Amino acid sequence: SSSGSFLVKVGDELMKDYNAPELIQELTKLAGGKGGGRPDMAQAGGADPSKIELALSQFSKKLVDQ
Repeated sequence: SSSGSFLVKVGDELMKDYNAPELIQELTKLAGGKGGGRPDMAQAGGADPSKIELALSQFSKKLVDQ
């Protein structure tokens, strides 16, 4: 069975507003899997490949709407 993965990197200028592990949790809520990391970078594995595109689309929209 195949699985997808995510990597989130938060630049220094955005660290006051965003936390990479929190962002990765948003993605895994939408596509499955689990992960974690440091405030500036997090990764997750085990995502459902059929849900990755939808998760990225919804996640991007949520970031733009903030």
